[in-house]
Amino acid sequence: MTQKGRCFELKLYFVRHGKTQWNLEGRFQGAGGDSPLLAESYQQMSQVGQFLKPITFRHVYASPIKRARVTAEHILAELDQAIPLTLMSRLEEFHLGKLEGMRFVDVQAQFPQELDGFRNHPDQYRTDRIGGETFSEVIARMTPGIEAIVAANPGDDDNVLVVSHGAALNAEVNALLATPLAALRHRGGLRNTSVTILETAPGQPYRLIDWNDTSFLTETADPTDTI
Repeated sequence: MTQKGRCFELKLYFVRHGKTQWNLEGRFQGAGGDSPLLAESYQQMSQVGQFLKPITFRHVYASPIKRARVTAEHILAELDQAIPLTLMSRLEEFHLGKLEGMRFVDVQAQFPQELDGFRNHPDQYRTDRIGGETFSEVIARMTPGIEAIVAANPGDDDNVLVVSHGAALNAEVNALLATPLAALRHRGGLRNTSVTILETAPGQPYRLIDWNDTSFLTETADPTDTI
């Protein structure tokens, strides 16, 4: 669609949920686990909401898992805009099987190959011994959801907010950018309440505008903030 020769463009603002107790403890937290959000996370949700407040959003979409849903609701309150919120199961975090709730150090001891694949080699991540989803399966689940979001927001210069999870967003955003499976982790991780922006237009590829922006957060990051 064009108007006076100009393509309609949609910006997708992807936000990772606020930091939780399991994030702090260094535990795997997938679709089957949902530890409480930390008290300081609410301040960071307010900060990302204030950062995004100048932007007019058409719609907010979020994973239904509580940590993502509450993050979306808190940001929405800060935006102070009459925007609908839609929960989408396709935006859930990885289903992690036996890894759910395990400390990273314990996974390293029991499932070192799986941990290395998950962190460093997505094309080699196997779930035969642990259950759950592979990177390809997560991408195959999430991509139709993002495509539905794009199709539902065809207006001129629309913006939508998508609140989801670190590992799932990392995989999906890179996949939307046509990054090969083996290189999905090369851009690095996503911090809690970070903002990543993609832009697209009808029939056009996705373009990366910003990756893992945390410039608005006042608290210094530590290693447990990023996945």
